[in-house]
Amino acid sequence: MPNTLLSEALREAYASAPSDVVILHTLELRHPSFLDDDGQPIAIRVVRDNQDLTARLEAGAPLNAGAMVTFIAMGFDLELPPIDTAPVPEISITLDNASREIVKHLDAASDSQSKIEVTYRPYLSDDLEGPQMEPPFTLVLTEVSADTSRVTGRARMLDVGNKAFPSETYNSLRFSGLTR
Repeated sequence: MPNTLLSEALREAYASAPSDVVILHTLELRHPSFLDDDGQPIAIRVVRDNQDLTARLEAGAPLNAGAMVTFIAMGFDLELPPIDTAPVPEISITLDNASREIVKHLDAASDSQSKIEVTYRPYLSDDLEGPQMEPPFTLVLTEVSADTSRVTGRARMLDVGNKAFPSETYNSLRFSGLTR
């Protein structure tokens, strides 16, 4: 079944593999504790390439929507989940040679109850005016560990099966009719 989220240009690049067009895989990590020196929210943006990338984000991006932003060149790996009956598919993410700044932000995030969000965006080297997947998919990063040479973590889609529905909790304090 074809993936309708991918742009026509990206599907063509995957199918024909032209030598002059490179698919640039990017990750964006966001958390409320990721702040710059002025206290403004920032995102950690990396591209799997040997040089930094300046590209435009989609209009609905959580931070810097529609702006040209820089993705820092860094080796990273995405290990896609196996095809099985797992209720919530997970992927493994590894950032190689993570800088002290990234580790500093991840340490700050570990003290918080908020979740780290990861957005994956593919770009084509000849079209940096927007990601080639609309909308890009966002995952929640869990089980993060860091050592001197890499940061690893597991990311999963929103666990819809364990989400309360309706999202309101009925209790006897707010709904007195529940008590006898």
